[in-house]
Amino acid sequence: MESDKIEQLLEKYFEGETTTAQEKQLQDYFSGDVPAHLEQYKPMFGYFSLAREQQFEQTVPLQSGKRKRVAWLSVAASVVVLVGVGTFAYFNQTQPQDLGTYDSPEEAFRETQKALALLSSHVNTGVESVQYMQTFEATKDRVFIDHH
Repeated sequence: MESDKIEQLLEKYFEGETTTAQEKQLQDYFSGDVPAHLEQYKPMFGYFSLAREQQFEQTVPLQSGKRKRVAWLSVAASVVVLVGVGTFAYFNQTQPQDLGTYDSPEEAFRETQKALALLSSHVNTGVESVQYMQTFEATKDRVFIDHH
């Protein structure tokens, strides 16, 4: 009869509905002799009780000085980038340029076609790169899954 109770507890356990007391009861039950049809669960509950008893005893050194250094490096890098962008903007100020207005509609149409063709070629290059990356990702996933 106890076997039926344990089987009900196992069902609740695999559905995630057991309390810690019920899980302890399962661990205690599987630490002794069990019927043959429940033998397959014995290693699992034996592992859980063994893992619970293990303690991590190594000390982990804290590296607070390194974090401060990284924070200062980040601030310094940001300042260098801002100074660089500001210098570039200051020395490359130019007068407003001709915005490309055309007197003839035909000439405007031709220039628009050129601009759209250029845009299309760059978009196509980007799409090809994305397809290459998707192929790479699929191959990488297949390689790493097969080796585990």
